[in-house]
Amino acid sequence: MSAETPAADGQFTLRRQQFRAWRGTRPFWAGLFVLLSGLPIAYFPYANLRIGHLTLAMATTAGAGSLIIGVLLVVLGVSLWFQKHVRVFAGVAAILLALVSIPVSNLGGFVVGFLLALVGGAMAVAWAPGPPPAGQLAGHAATGTGEAPDATDHDTTVLKPVDGVGQPNDLSGTNPANGANGRHSAG
Repeated sequence: MSAETPAADGQFTLRRQQFRAWRGTRPFWAGLFVLLSGLPIAYFPYANLRIGHLTLAMATTAGAGSLIIGVLLVVLGVSLWFQKHVRVFAGVAAILLALVSIPVSNLGGFVVGFLLALVGGAMAVAWAPGPPPAGQLAGHAATGTGEAPDATDHDTTVLKPVDGVGQPNDLSGTNPANGANGRHSAG
């Protein structure tokens, strides 16, 4: 078996390709950063650090606020994965929660959670869905699950007759053919 011989596609390869296709259709990395930002923000106010026989408690008076901020960031991260249409809301909310976590939660989880939430929120706001792959377009055309069909007549400058008489179905009198486009027809 040479290095140029393709390996048989196994279950792992198939699952990896499916995950890669799923990941490419949503703001995956933004969701991961926002989700990971919630963990240090929620954890550090309740953690006890042991240095030899010395226990250092990092509890703050706003421990409940830190827990709420952390849980909200985790929920926003998961929602970015499974509800990609809320990306702008989730991104802005993650940025605002990161800013609120600075005074509430030990400088935003010792700056780690703060930075992760800022970067993840900015990535979520900036993400835009790309065009679907060429193979996906053919699949939608064959199954009929695509979007609205394309127009067959791309010339929309002149109204075409839609009734049997041959007259255009234009009741407003404003069309590009007679020079009136509807802008100065108020008086």
